[in-house]
Amino acid sequence: MDTRRLGKTGERLSVVGFGGMVVNGVEPDEAARLVVQAIDRGINYFDVAPTYGNAEERLGPALAPYRRSVFLACKTRERTAQGAREELHRSLERLRTDMFDLYQLHAVTTMGEVEQLMAPGGAIEALIEAREEGLIRFIGFSSHDDDAAAALLQRFRFDTMLFPFNWVSWYQGGFGPRAMAAAKRAGTAILALKALAKRPLREEEERTWSKCWYVPVDDPAEAQMALNWTLSLDVTAAVSPSHAELLWWMCDAADRYCSLSDDEQKQISARSVGLQPLFARA
Repeated sequence: MDTRRLGKTGERLSVVGFGGMVVNGVEPDEAARLVVQAIDRGINYFDVAPTYGNAEERLGPALAPYRRSVFLACKTRERTAQGAREELHRSLERLRTDMFDLYQLHAVTTMGEVEQLMAPGGAIEALIEAREEGLIRFIGFSSHDDDAAAALLQRFRFDTMLFPFNWVSWYQGGFGPRAMAAAKRAGTAILALKALAKRPLREEEERTWSKCWYVPVDDPAEAQMALNWTLSLDVTAAVSPSHAELLWWMCDAADRYCSLSDDEQKQISARSVGLQPLFARA
């Protein structure tokens, strides 16, 4: 699998990242098998969080034999320094590691959260301390809001931003261009979420993919189109959805990746017409 440079960190990541939700709810032997298969496919970037069910407990033992050869990212939803400090240590224990390559403020969505995180006693203090102590190497954040992402990038020199860069949300929701521009101005490495998302799940609709709260792409061909679109942006890597089948679709698409021409981007824009975006600018 191709790798790309992670901004100014000096690291190179596989263009597909292993989303920790893939191992949530599976048996330990299955988690180990999935990790081995992912590494065999060329994945060296693994991303997980305490909010992903029992994913940390499953990923830790499965990843232990390969820990020093992979890039492990984790996150915290805690907004205070004390809460983030405690959650970091719990995650280190569950994942059977003495440090994270990347630790991220997780799912920052509102300006109120930005203020809380960056204020005295906010979670950013714990991340800075952890970096000084050698518990983490790089500091990042994930966000689901253009304005919150842009505000965070103005307040701190983050190493990475993890953000939904998705074809329908970009064209039909106007969602993503501002965060992308802000990260480029800041020199922050860009990681992508929700590359294979298609639209929200309707109330009356049965959930085909049990761990997806949205409707993903329909088939491998659509996965190819969606990943081609996301990887044609200035992103280092795209993290997989919650199911192993979708992860393997993504790996297959990465193997066949081709940067999109202007005409192909126009075709994808036209194809998004009529689809409700998962995210949209307020």
